Amino acid sequence: MAKSDIGIAGYGRTAYEKRTTRTLFSFFAEAGDAALASARLAFSDIDGLAISSFELPPDNAVTSAEQLGLSVSWAYLGTAGSAGPVASIINAKHAIESGQATTVLCIAGDNYDVGGHFTLMDNFNRSLRNYGSPLGFGGANGLFGIIQRKHMETYGTRREDLGRISVDQRRSAQRNEQALLRGPLTIDDYLNARVIADPLRLYDCVLPCAGAEAVIVTTLDRAPADKAVRIVSGYERHNHPRMEVAPLRGGWETFADKLYADAGYGPKDFDFAQLYDDYPIMVAIQLEDLGFCKKGEVSQFLADNSFSWDGSLPLNTGGGQLSCGQAGIAGGMLSVTEAVCQLRGEATGRQVEKARRGLVAGYGMVAYGHGLSASTVILEAA
Repeated sequence: MAKSDIGIAGYGRTAYEKRTTRTLFSFFAEAGDAALASARLAFSDIDGLAISSFELPPDNAVTSAEQLGLSVSWAYLGTAGSAGPVASIINAKHAIESGQATTVLCIAGDNYDVGGHFTLMDNFNRSLRNYGSPLGFGGANGLFGIIQRKHMETYGTRREDLGRISVDQRRSAQRNEQALLRGPLTIDDYLNARVIADPLRLYDCVLPCAGAEAVIVTTLDRAPADKAVRIVSGYERHNHPRMEVAPLRGGWETFADKLYADAGYGPKDFDFAQLYDDYPIMVAIQLEDLGFCKKGEVSQFLADNSFSWDGSLPLNTGGGQLSCGQAGIAGGMLSVTEAVCQLRGEATGRQVEKARRGLVAGYGMVAYGHGLSASTVILEAA
């Protein structure tokens, strides 16, 4: 089977909720049903399940298959935080290539609110539980505030340039009915918002919420002929750089060259990018590590471009997590479903003109002083 013969046949989303009384599996089922309908496939066609969720334990991929009523020949549990959903697509593709499955439901979701997010972070892993939380590390905001300050002092990165990410993504979100935050946002609003963890302010931070996202990975001959999306290339990397607190780079730099070599094209050839946006500074670091600009030059790159759906580099065209909300680990799949929506020409009101090629990146699993996991896929309209 040729590597180019596998792709995404359909996608599904739930509405995001700031507070919910719904069960986690009700979100999974709704997103999965929507993905199947989009793929024009039946429930019985699924023989693989990849699932990513912070709230899932003590359940796992196998017990999730039981609860969803699936009998599968391949099961995958995401362990890389919000890099996991993108990694699940890479691994689903490998499973299909090796004959372990034919049609894989890749799903990601969580059902907590702001308070639940804080509780999660305090017990996220042993390094945070034993060494971060007892010392009042400030959660993710505290950690990424340090990273942004370090980037600013190392490279002269300007807050007004980072703010372009939040402001332009909000402009896209105003055309996305599923975004929780759709009010107008100016650069002055961004710069003058209340401090959360200096230098981070309110509009640098995501809103924790509940919801789920899903895609169907299968061979292109099973996908709707006019809607198929090819998986061109994809890689993941974990614990890079090693033993460095508050690094200004991530695993993307280790595989960017081979990612583009596989595809036969690079950063200047993409019609849009969907990058993991828990904070604008991490979007900036991804732009550097993935070769959209040189390391340390992202501030000028941001100043020279526009990033809304009709900008010079459409970025997180549905609004990203900064405007849609962060439904836990579903934030790592939000970028995928938005990319598929764009490549199928279904992003009504925010459709990127002639969108044919897109890049999607994930990031996650915060540990002692840094995030551990990076993942990226290149997708194109088939």
